[in-house]
Amino acid sequence: MKKFFVYLSLALSALTLVACAAPVAAATPAPTATPAVAYQKITAEQAKARMDSGDPVIILDVRTKEEYDAGHIEGAILIPNETIIDTQPELLPDLNAEILVYCRSGNRSAQSAKKLIAMGYTNVYDFGGIIDWPYDVVTD
Repeated sequence: MKKFFVYLSLALSALTLVACAAPVAAATPAPTATPAVAYQKITAEQAKARMDSGDPVIILDVRTKEEYDAGHIEGAILIPNETIIDTQPELLPDLNAEILVYCRSGNRSAQSAKKLIAMGYTNVYDFGGIIDWPYDVVTD
């Protein structure tokens, strides 16, 4: 009788191990939501190539008016970082437009790019600061 319980215990243990090791049916994937847009940092050279490509791009300067007036990238529009809060800026009506963002050193452009992405913009690229811009700037 003792052998019977030993064999029974071994059999139950084996069944437990086999059941635990059995493949689990693959779960049905959940419907995919709109993929989250990630913050993207590019170089000044990559930004310049996009500007020169002929494709429509928005060059966004997020410095102060005084900084912008002292010198900015040709064709840039000014929306100071401090004014980008939680509502879509009027100058940026298209959430899918390609937007290239810069500031003086790269801090405010990163902040602005992340705020725009959080608002729903899908094609935002931070190319840092104008202090690293090796190309021409203009004054108005």
